[in-house]
Amino acid sequence: MYVDRLFEIQGITPTPAERNALIDSLDNCSFTIGCPTRWSVLRKIVEHPSFDRKVFNEAFVTMEYFGYLRRDPDPDGFQFWLKKLNQFNGNFVDAEMVKAFLLSGEYRNRF
Repeated sequence: MYVDRLFEIQGITPTPAERNALIDSLDNCSFTIGCPTRWSVLRKIVEHPSFDRKVFNEAFVTMEYFGYLRRDPDPDGFQFWLKKLNQFNGNFVDAEMVKAFLLSGEYRNRF
């Protein structure tokens, strides 16, 4: 099903009510203004708070690498920091991200 596949691709687990509302809107034309299209359902999913948090955390980890190490993240390091940031619900202070980058030999050897 289209709605389920979109959530799956984005790595989002909707509540049953969110999922059913989107499916019903496509099946029964129940958006407030006109009948929804597939792109309008996609937009609702992309605007979902879980998607926003996911994209923000991925971007934050990437910017740590660019900002402190002046390079692209390596896949293993990126996954490590993304997992840690997600574990602390996006709180980079509690995840000790900045501290770890500042204390890394790679960062310190730049100066």
